[in-house]
Amino acid sequence: MAVKSFQGPRAEQKKESKESILVSDYMTKKLITFSPNQSILEIMEQFIQHGISGGPVVDASGKLVGIISEADCMKQISDSRYFNMPILNKQVSYFMTSKVQTISHDASIFEAASLFHSNSRRRLPVMNNDKLVGQISRKDVVIAALKLCSQRW
Repeated sequence: MAVKSFQGPRAEQKKESKESILVSDYMTKKLITFSPNQSILEIMEQFIQHGISGGPVVDASGKLVGIISEADCMKQISDSRYFNMPILNKQVSYFMTSKVQTISHDASIFEAASLFHSNSRRRLPVMNNDKLVGQISRKDVVIAALKLCSQRW
């Protein structure tokens, strides 16, 4: 004798669309980059013109050699007043941070969040095989988290 089910027909379950959690899916790909030979005045003007607060510094071959931010500029502006030394004719290479913490393009946004939590940087250059491919910011990680909030982590 066959056993009958009292549950009735089951509704088809919709497949959940999984949002990606990779840095490469949330990073900025169209970067404004700077040259180590540019004047700091020019960089500050570009910060204002583009509404940004920093960016990667690359050499002529496109290799990442540093990162420059408003914070780097503020320290130097403050020091220049104290020592009565003008700063505006100096190059970016003088102000930039040359030991740059980066993140891989295939890292998760959770790894990015952990890196941001452990340091004071507002942005991380994104690398793929030693090549600069983008930049992820704290804001990008927050946006990714909001998109993922309906899923289980």
